[in-house]
Amino acid sequence: MSTKDTILKQLAENPVIIYMKGVPSAPECGFSEKAVNILNATKVPFAYVDVLKAPFIRDKLPSVSKWPTFPQLFINGELIGGADIVESMDKDGSLLPLLQAAVKPEGDAPAGNVITHSEVEALISKEYPNSKIAIEGQGCDLTITVVSEQFAGLAMIKQHQGVMATMSEPLASGRLHAVTLKTFTPEQWREQQPAAKPGLLQIQI
Repeated sequence: MSTKDTILKQLAENPVIIYMKGVPSAPECGFSEKAVNILNATKVPFAYVDVLKAPFIRDKLPSVSKWPTFPQLFINGELIGGADIVESMDKDGSLLPLLQAAVKPEGDAPAGNVITHSEVEALISKEYPNSKIAIEGQGCDLTITVVSEQFAGLAMIKQHQGVMATMSEPLASGRLHAVTLKTFTPEQWREQQPAAKPGLLQIQI
């Protein structure tokens, strides 16, 4: 799959996605931090791509989006803009309705019942500080990858049980019900990197 096809696939599969420098829990530029803080405040789930860890996407996206800088926020595959535009739309009240419409849950499920990627990341990070966390998917169906030194010496089932325990509340309430979990020690993660597909661990969302 070409880099352009990868980007188009990401845009098609994620109604709200931001291409940023760093991750939501640790942005690596002030503009990315500003945009992500605004998105987090809306409580609407979103995906992200850390372009610093995906240089092929960082190089290609501006030619696809016709926008030269980062971050770049997309809603339903359409470019919204960078940090200043996100901030302006937040202030005039136009951003939140657009986000909510994009991720409106099916049926009668209330929007407040949809757990956000940032909520899941915070729950896991509380028990696994300094871990690397990547989340894909939306709504209640997520694929979660966790890389932590705390997994050293533990069987995979024990690793998974520990991570799942951090999400007991949303699992019990039904806000989260389908989880695909992948866990690695830092050593295991480094060992499998040469065989990894480009872009793995970039979406979180």
